[in-house]
Amino acid sequence: MAQQEDVFKKIISHCKEYGFVFPSSDIYDGLGAVYDYGQNGVELKNNIKQYWWQSMVLLHENIVGIDAAIFMHPTTWKASGHVDAFNDPLIDNRDSKKRYRADVLIEEQIAKYEDKIAKEVAKAKKRFGDAFDEQQFVTTNPRVIEHAQKRDALHERYAKAMNDNDLDELKQIILDEGIVCPISGTRNWTDVRQFNLMFKTEVGSTAEGASTIYLRPETAQGIFVNYLNVQKTGRMKIPFGIAQIGKAFRNEIVARQFIFRMREFEQMEMQFFVKPGTELDWFAQWKKTRMAWHQALGFGAENYRFHDHDKLAHYANAATDIEFRMPFGFKEVEGVHSRTNFDLSQHAKYSGKKIEYFDPETNESYTPFVIETSIGVDRMFLSVMCHSYCEEKLENGETRVVLRLPAALAPIKLAVLPLVKKDGLPEKAEEIVRQLRFHFNCKYEEKDTIGKRYRRMDAIGCPYCVTIDHDTLVDNCVTLRDRDTMQQTRVPIADLQSIIEDKVSITSLLKKLI
Repeated sequence: MAQQEDVFKKIISHCKEYGFVFPSSDIYDGLGAVYDYGQNGVELKNNIKQYWWQSMVLLHENIVGIDAAIFMHPTTWKASGHVDAFNDPLIDNRDSKKRYRADVLIEEQIAKYEDKIAKEVAKAKKRFGDAFDEQQFVTTNPRVIEHAQKRDALHERYAKAMNDNDLDELKQIILDEGIVCPISGTRNWTDVRQFNLMFKTEVGSTAEGASTIYLRPETAQGIFVNYLNVQKTGRMKIPFGIAQIGKAFRNEIVARQFIFRMREFEQMEMQFFVKPGTELDWFAQWKKTRMAWHQALGFGAENYRFHDHDKLAHYANAATDIEFRMPFGFKEVEGVHSRTNFDLSQHAKYSGKKIEYFDPETNESYTPFVIETSIGVDRMFLSVMCHSYCEEKLENGETRVVLRLPAALAPIKLAVLPLVKKDGLPEKAEEIVRQLRFHFNCKYEEKDTIGKRYRRMDAIGCPYCVTIDHDTLVDNCVTLRDRDTMQQTRVPIADLQSIIEDKVSITSLLKKLI
């Protein structure tokens, strides 16, 4: 685990050093849990958003997009339940004065039991080699059985406490499990209490006339309040979806793990409106569709899993997370939820407007049910960085750091490098950049030796480099270098676009989804 934490620290430092992510207001020592995306980070982030947007809106005739405002009428958040119920259970350690989420402390304890089981399995696998039967081992080994029983008992107790909203029981679990504060190492805990996560501000020209307004804690409500507008103007027939990418804000008290949990973050959400009674079929369908989207990036199926919710939100009748293996364990990057007709019914009730769908085929009106797919852009960005970061030992004994980003997501697709800064080579290189910049993001680099420039491009995940040498001026060919294999091939300048474009376009990913 310590080794993985070291890797994570290296990734954070790499993000800053190579222009991916900076602490916000860095010259003022930053602002807790707020980050800025640098010149390479914003390109990678935009490519992730583009991949998601096109997979939703381009590949589905019945999904359209909107962009709703961040500020919404305050009654929106009363109707959605956020004013009364958007809380985290928090607990303080009296010795370290640090605050933690009680549910996260308990989930980490459950994960510790799973780690113990995994260690026993790994040891046995090493001991028995090819003859090892994992299934038999986990069902018969006394230590594994003991860990599994403790894990399951804790899991059951925790799930009940969360569903009953029993804050005293959450504290009791923490005490009974002997969970200590990571900073002080003590068990001197306060009671668990609820804390509302919404940011408040005021709108209005004078203090007396101002009214309280909230920064939205999720983007979904912007879709629900626009359901009628989109359905009528787009003449949409059920089933249909509305997609949106936008910022959301949560006053996270326990914000940590870099950009995994932030106070200002971005979501990609799609709400899919369906006929009541068909929602669980659509829920299963969207689970499959969304997992395929993640796996098309080529990070390996073993690094993803579904995690069904122990505690369903008051509005849901099914919910699952798609989790990705981060350096700090499997963590949620996307949620798929069957939200029933809760949201539209609530907004109908609070607004006094009739929010229904008239089905011309059955001649009936009903409030549609909703399947939600919701993915954090920042978490997705982090999962891509964590999987792509690689320290590689080369044959000559050197080590290179390479970001093996999927080519379609890479910030820069092609680096154009003149071998030397003279003899007409820079001019030839710039001519190539001018030709290709309309098709994909190119970068001209002339500083340092060619070897150092290759290393720099490896570190930002650029999939291809071309070198212009003296022969180029004669034969109009360049040396094309592949980031992952480091193989170099001589190719005509005229063929560069066709060789590279298909491999680096978002289309290359979308084709895997059809």
